[in-house]
Amino acid sequence: MSRAAYLVLENGTVFEGKAFGAEKETTGELVFTTAMTGYLETLTDPSYFGQVVIQTFPLIGNYGVIPADFESNSPALKGYIVREWCQAPSNFRCEGDLDAFLKKSQIPGIYGLDTRALTRIVREYGVLNCKIQYTPEVTDKDLEELKGYAVTGAVESTTITEPESFEPEKEELNVVLMDFGAKHNIGRELVKRGCRLTVVPAGTKAEEIIAMNPDGVMLSNGPGDPSENKEIIAELKKLTDRKIPMFGICLGHQLLALSQGARTEKLKYGHRGANQPAKELATGRVYITSQNHGYAVVSDSMPQNGVVSFVNGNDNTCEGVNYTDMPAFSVQFHPEACGGPHDTAFLFDRFIKLMKDNK
Repeated sequence: MSRAAYLVLENGTVFEGKAFGAEKETTGELVFTTAMTGYLETLTDPSYFGQVVIQTFPLIGNYGVIPADFESNSPALKGYIVREWCQAPSNFRCEGDLDAFLKKSQIPGIYGLDTRALTRIVREYGVLNCKIQYTPEVTDKDLEELKGYAVTGAVESTTITEPESFEPEKEELNVVLMDFGAKHNIGRELVKRGCRLTVVPAGTKAEEIIAMNPDGVMLSNGPGDPSENKEIIAELKKLTDRKIPMFGICLGHQLLALSQGARTEKLKYGHRGANQPAKELATGRVYITSQNHGYAVVSDSMPQNGVVSFVNGNDNTCEGVNYTDMPAFSVQFHPEACGGPHDTAFLFDRFIKLMKDNK
């Protein structure tokens, strides 16, 4: 029989559920994702660093654990909250169960609580700090400590430490991927399009990247507050001054905008899920996209060389930028979404064309 577990919110609300995964207390930033599939991609997405994730879809774990679907080598999230944990997974690719995976990864989980009610609280009050614990008692001191939690050092905690290389079957282009907490499928999408890929740590200097003579630079997704990364932003400015073709995704999109003088802001509860509408302003077409971010570029802060290309269909926040004075563009959503949807994968082809046209 599972042990009782409690989720304590910084506003004093306490939810009772049952423990699974690693039994350890943890504190994090509470967020939710509305994705109906792809829980393995969610668990292994580095962009969830420092966060406790609620899955709004009620049944999680039904196809078990499939390492080939992981988006990083290990989870970066702090905790995992589900309504119903499937304890008897069934899938021909299954290589394990969710409980064992969470235990091995030292990630505590809670199941059996009302995730709908919990999500409504986050939607109403915004992102809240929370704690997973195994007693219901909460003191004023506990709540004060909880309110003081902040996600910091996110990029340096999730980037690789040494460069990695990947070779395509037929090489056409040389691409450097700056890893700010990259999802594996960004690299896969580039390699299958004929790119020899060199993945470099987030702190790599512009001069080192230029010395690699890349046809293009890919800026990855990643976690945390983009404005924290002042040294990275300064190096990106040097790269953009060299007019190297560039494509940014999610955090990469935000960092590129910051390097051009734009501002970012924290959203009330962010965009996380596989059903976010992104409207392309040039065509009026709306794409269904996968997203995972808590910050957004402020559209009105973009300099003259940055033209907003996509906006979110729900709140009209910036979802993409095209740059007029350099071969560069970026999007806030995830065209590489391994769990789907795949509607915007054509953006990788746009990047390939951009690099070829610039040669």
